[in-house]
Amino acid sequence: MQKIIKKGQYFLVALMINLPSVSLVYAGMSLPKGIIKLDGRDAPQLQLNDLDGQAYDIRQSHGKWVFVHFWASWCGPCRREMRSIADMAPEFKKSKLDLVLVNTAEDEDTVFGFLGHVAPDLNTLMDSDGSVTETWKPRGLPATYLVSPEGKLRYVVLGGRPWTQPAYLNFLRQLISK
Repeated sequence: MQKIIKKGQYFLVALMINLPSVSLVYAGMSLPKGIIKLDGRDAPQLQLNDLDGQAYDIRQSHGKWVFVHFWASWCGPCRREMRSIADMAPEFKKSKLDLVLVNTAEDEDTVFGFLGHVAPDLNTLMDSDGSVTETWKPRGLPATYLVSPEGKLRYVVLGGRPWTQPAYLNFLRQLISK
C-alpha cells in the first residue's frame, strides 16, 4: 500500500482509516462527532412562550451564543439526550451561552410530565403547532443549532449527543470564550 501512495498521502489515508476516533478541526477549534459547521446565514425568527407562559425572543440573546435545541418527548434519542443537557446546563447558567429548548408540537401536560421526571430544572419553549420548528427546518429530532452572538447560524448538531463528555463541554467552552 505504501508503494502506490505518495509520502504525504499516506498520513491522510491513515487518518481516514481512524476517522471515527478523530475530531475534526476547523479554524483551531475541535468539532466533536455530530457537530457540523454552517455557512453563517441569519438565524430564523424564534418567538415562543415557555411552560410558565413567559415570552422569549431570540433577539433578547443578542451578544451571547444561543444553544437552540429542538426535541419531543416521543423521540427516543431526545429522551436519552435530555439528561445530558440537564447535567451540563448548570455550568453555562451564568455564561455567554443561552440554553433554549424548543419542544415540537406537544401539549403542556405531556412536556411538563416528561421534564418533571427527566430534567426538572429545565424549562422549554412550546412550539405547540410546530410552526417555528418548520421555519428552522431541522433534519430530524433531536437537533441543536448554535447561533452566534451576531444572530448567525454557525453550527448544527444532529442526533443526540453526550453533552457532558469532555469533547462537547470543551467545544462549548471554546466557543463562548472567543
